[in-house]
Amino acid sequence: MNHLFIINPNAGKGKSLEIIPLIEKIFKNMKDQYIIEITKSPGDATLIAKKYSSQKDYTIYSVGGDGTLNEVLNGMVNTNSQLAIIPTGSGNDFIKSISRKNEFNLENILIDTISGTSKKTDVAIVNARYFINISSIGFDADVVRNAMKFKKLPFIPSKLSYLFSIFLTVFSHKNKNLEIILDDNKIYTKITLMALCNGKFYGGGMLVAPQAKLCDGYFDVCLVEDLSIFKILTLFPKLIKGKHGEIKEVSFFKSRKAIIKSEKELNLNIDGELVQAKHIEFEIKPNAINVVYPSE
Repeated sequence: MNHLFIINPNAGKGKSLEIIPLIEKIFKNMKDQYIIEITKSPGDATLIAKKYSSQKDYTIYSVGGDGTLNEVLNGMVNTNSQLAIIPTGSGNDFIKSISRKNEFNLENILIDTISGTSKKTDVAIVNARYFINISSIGFDADVVRNAMKFKKLPFIPSKLSYLFSIFLTVFSHKNKNLEIILDDNKIYTKITLMALCNGKFYGGGMLVAPQAKLCDGYFDVCLVEDLSIFKILTLFPKLIKGKHGEIKEVSFFKSRKAIIKSEKELNLNIDGELVQAKHIEFEIKPNAINVVYPSE
């Protein structure tokens, strides 16, 4: 077996780099071959994964957060290599859908992942980019956009940037008029938030899609329609517990494909990365990648 570790050195304030001596320690008594690559700039993880997976089959370990995971995925999809996740970022949401352990010891995480089981897993594609967890538009994506602005201000700490962003977005957010097509179902509505989910969790642990399954060939779509400012404030405590279905403006759908049309540019969150678009097309790709599920 060939093992490739793609490490984002900036994830978890340098925590990712702590894995290197652990890798060396574990593989010292193994016959398997391993390679360690450290990214230097955005996009590197995709290029590294593509380079190696095009040559031979690897277990490719994404060592970082969900953004690193998305880059690695986009470099290795449609190959026979398998994807493994070592969560060392700030959010680490996708791992919650494949492991029930709340394990924080990096060595234990590494051992459980190396000895894990590979399973066929769905991936999704949005406007020619692959993702494995969740893509969303609306309030949450607007929070990410505003947080990026606050992070550029030298006098505001990184953690506070999100708090300031939520406060700003609550009072500046405007619900979006959209045309939505879910398979053959066409909807014209004003939305506060819409999430197309392969995994269950996003946003640092919010349970947006409690019924989502990673190998059923469907998106779980969470649609939140036209909430007032007050109801937006009540939405997120419920989202954390997966109880947001109690709000009458929240609906859930199953869909293989989706199209979203807007007259104005939308902020689009893709596994924690942000782009903008007016016309967005989603499609689920059943059993498109082998993912290593950690040993329990």
